[in-house]
Amino acid sequence: MCELLGMSANVPTDITFSMAGFLQRGGSTGPHRDGWGVAFYEQEGYREFKDPFPSINSPVAKMLLNYPIKSRIVISHIRQANVGAVNLGNTHPFSRELWGRHWCYAHNGQLAGFKDHLPLSYYKPTGQTDSEWAFCWLMGEIRQAFPQPPEDKEALQYLIHDRCEKLRELGVFNLLISDSQYLYAYCSTKLVHITRRAPFGPAQLKDTELKIDFAACTTPKDVVSVIATAPLTLDETWRVMQPGELIIFESGELVTTRLSHALPSI
Repeated sequence: MCELLGMSANVPTDITFSMAGFLQRGGSTGPHRDGWGVAFYEQEGYREFKDPFPSINSPVAKMLLNYPIKSRIVISHIRQANVGAVNLGNTHPFSRELWGRHWCYAHNGQLAGFKDHLPLSYYKPTGQTDSEWAFCWLMGEIRQAFPQPPEDKEALQYLIHDRCEKLRELGVFNLLISDSQYLYAYCSTKLVHITRRAPFGPAQLKDTELKIDFAACTTPKDVVSVIATAPLTLDETWRVMQPGELIIFESGELVTTRLSHALPSI
């Protein structure tokens, strides 16, 4: 299985501390050696880096750890291939345009019979993975239901949750997706998250001997939430998501939680 990492913050924030631990899982503390990628939303722009090589010895990863890009939303992925060759075209995250916005997506899991059960419409994959195929299907479903940005935010949330539930029926489907304003996280089997706010304290990474005192690099108004496949630190309390749960972050705050049993039809 692959691993996911996401961040939502209320101020432009660098994610180098979390990335320093996360990237260790791409060939050092974890078996995910089949590529990695990261996307940053910056002001009105979108910046993406991908590498089909293990993150543990990727020159691109080393560059980013020394280049603290500040962003309000980040999505990252390290891959252990199960569908599709190990190459740049099959490396997450993937992105598509809708409503004049960059939508970014990364998936952890494996889907059976995805081509038979997920007919594509407007969006088509450029690679061979089940992940990108599912992304194209999901984006098509959103575009068909909402040709223009919906005024009712809950209607879009219901749709995304409903379609994620359908994808979960095909196998394992843990998801991070963003439209540049919100960060959505859907749990099929395994996701955790934490929100850091004042008073900030120290933290120790789990995958490498690196500590940080967040109080020294934040302000009292900062709010930063991090989502990951597994906890990145040893001395913090991470909340474990439930299967079928969708959570939505805006500016670092958890604004919506939707559980599988509470999902209305659409």
